Amino acid sequence: MKISSLFVVVFLAAAVTSLGSSAQGDDDEVNGTFRPETFALTDTNSISYQILIPEDYDGKTACPLLLFLHGAGERGSNNTAQLIHGRAMMEAIAKKYGCIVVAPQCPKEKQWCEVPWNQKEHRMPAEPSEPMAATIGALDQIAKRYNIDAKRTYVMGLSMGGYGTWDAIQRYPERFAAAVPICGGGDEQGVEIMKKTPTWAFHGDRDGAVPVDRSRQMVEALKKIDGNIKYTEYAGAGHGIWNTVFGTEEMIVWLFSQKLK
Repeated sequence: MKISSLFVVVFLAAAVTSLGSSAQGDDDEVNGTFRPETFALTDTNSISYQILIPEDYDGKTACPLLLFLHGAGERGSNNTAQLIHGRAMMEAIAKKYGCIVVAPQCPKEKQWCEVPWNQKEHRMPAEPSEPMAATIGALDQIAKRYNIDAKRTYVMGLSMGGYGTWDAIQRYPERFAAAVPICGGGDEQGVEIMKKTPTWAFHGDRDGAVPVDRSRQMVEALKKIDGNIKYTEYAGAGHGIWNTVFGTEEMIVWLFSQKLK
């Protein structure tokens, strides 16, 4: 009898939780500010992320979504470090464009794309990295909770996240309406599948961490097949160009004007 009663309580609690989740989120969620969440893709693969829902979100209008991929220095398990770079930019676009922002945190010793950074080129791995797979799973879950405009999902990333951005649009070209890879690199032999994805790449020509040739190679490969590519290279700039990129209003306007066809 005790076991049966316990089952009923647990079942009812689960039902209440399920009913409490809606397009507007749970009652205790506060829109207009980042809040931490976690998604488990499998028993051994989960991702922590910060999510920002626009303050005026009402669930009636479909919102664009920006996936932001941080760099190697922000990896960890505190679910806060991924907001060190770009937070002000993300908060501004959430307010201006009614955009939902998702900023996952890659665990230590993992990468958005599991390839060596010191090589002149790489081939896209056959399978996504664990953090990337879990992130895509989290996006699927978020799309069930909120009214997301499926034609206006964007991805932006810096450094390690730049690699992840190139990997994301090559691996999931049907998902992203546009991409902004910042000082990253991709697989130039596999650009055909991403040629229609509007992409604006950025790099500094004095980058000592990720060689500028990694962006140049991707840009040239896409140009050869008439890909939808824009490129800005900063003369005399090193690796940390992201604050300049984040402050480029032209890029933000361009990004949010893109839609999947």
